Amino acid sequence: KLLQPKINEQQKAFYYQQGYWTEQTLRDYWENSVAAYREREYLTDHRGHRFTYGEIDDQASRLASYLMEIGIGRGDIVCCQIPVWVEFAVLAVACFKVGAVINPLSVTFEQQDLRYFLQLHRPALFVCPTFFRGRDFEAQITALRGEFPFLHHVILIDRLQPKNGTDAVFSEITHRYEPIASLPPQGTADDVAVLLCTSGSTGVSKGAMLTHNNILFAELTFNRELGLTQDDVMFMPSPLNHATGFQHGLIATMLLGARVVLQDRFLVKDAIELMNREKCTYSMGATTFLHDILHELDKTGGALEHLRFYLCGGAPVPGNMVQRAWQYGIRLCEVYGSTESTPHLFVPPEQTLSLSGTVSGRPIAGVEVKLVDSQGNEVAVGEEGEECSRGPNVFVGYTGEEKGRPALDADGWFHSGDLAVKNERGFFRITGRIKDIIIRGGENLNANQLEANLSHCPEIAEHAVVGMPDERLGERICAFVTLKPNVTELTHASLLHYLSYREVPKWQWPERLEVVESLPKTDSGKIKKYVLRETITALLAKEKGGLYE
Repeated sequence: KLLQPKINEQQKAFYYQQGYWTEQTLRDYWENSVAAYREREYLTDHRGHRFTYGEIDDQASRLASYLMEIGIGRGDIVCCQIPVWVEFAVLAVACFKVGAVINPLSVTFEQQDLRYFLQLHRPALFVCPTFFRGRDFEAQITALRGEFPFLHHVILIDRLQPKNGTDAVFSEITHRYEPIASLPPQGTADDVAVLLCTSGSTGVSKGAMLTHNNILFAELTFNRELGLTQDDVMFMPSPLNHATGFQHGLIATMLLGARVVLQDRFLVKDAIELMNREKCTYSMGATTFLHDILHELDKTGGALEHLRFYLCGGAPVPGNMVQRAWQYGIRLCEVYGSTESTPHLFVPPEQTLSLSGTVSGRPIAGVEVKLVDSQGNEVAVGEEGEECSRGPNVFVGYTGEEKGRPALDADGWFHSGDLAVKNERGFFRITGRIKDIIIRGGENLNANQLEANLSHCPEIAEHAVVGMPDERLGERICAFVTLKPNVTELTHASLLHYLSYREVPKWQWPERLEVVESLPKTDSGKIKKYVLRETITALLAKEKGGLYE
């Protein structure tokens, strides 16, 4: 009952008629790639470990045997918290083989977030490392699993620390079990293949359901529009639980028989060295990554010897960054999309210099884009409206209940909550957003959730959280507060101490605190957040000694 895809039957028939959707699944494409490219390298990590298509397939086939033994099959949800490690790819392929639905979660999720998604998705299996970046993941899932009787199985990856309990170990499974003798009957290409977590248009965390056909259309089109071949090498520093890492990193390369180079923690000097050593020809990620790369190249006089283009999403790309990248022979292409509707606007590499950050892109073949007003009427060229997309790439609904207007309407349109303008040439420019989301380094942060963290602070009377512009991350978190009577001071340090005491995750902490006498409000009492954004932007400009760029 959890996975109930919303697929418009008329659109479905059209997609099949046009050949956008087919009967083939991700398992079919994987098996075909292994047959054709068994000895070709598929994955390389920053430590220099290399894995061919055949080697990944062998490990995934052994893991699939174990999954079948413990009763994991078609439609079962497999939840995981795995860093940018090869085990992620092995688990994904094993899920394709047995028909399970993989639900990757961020490794930054702590107990509060993890509890939410375990309750929402009710997985039969959970996979995580024993230990990673100072955190005991085994202890975390052990403490939680007693709350969820449906969570029957846990697999631990003991790469960095031995296990303490009795749960199965990933490496032992792939060593002891024989490859699956025969693949079980599979479902259809319209089955849900992946649940990716997203803030959605309402800012409430959900699982976005993506079918085999959604993912295959998106990545086959991605490869075709960019002219990629099996000789291309992708550098992927983004987490694999995101659409960028999962779909564009693992799936798009697999469809070509190409190679992806993984870095489990973005360190700019190591990234440049890794891209040069592995002869990476393209990459994709938040503007944050490229900002740091260009800064390092400027500082050291280095070069990226093989990188032809870089795809940036998550925030508008300024024209000066496009020109800076070209100084190093890199075509910087802005893309726009979301987990629900993977990048469907993009600036073609051959046009990025002439357009130079003035647009967010044009629609990819097969995807419709329109802009509508608050009544749902399409607006004219040059007028601002909400960006909506419909196509074979668009997700098929959320898990859990949606409040208010559904993001995916009955006709198959995804209402993004973002504002845009279309020009006479058919290019779109994203101008803002309706939804109250802060985009920090490509991550969507729900301002409502951030504000809820402040609601019990004993010194605070009223509060509002907004995104403040940041050259590197796009936006950072700024909290405006008023103080209760008889409270004379609240420092940033003391606020962070309070949030730490309340066990609020660090990624939700405000990076700046502004204590004000009052918050600007409308006649109805609603806080004017746009005024607060203008205020912090002006303060930053004054501190920088000029206009903020």
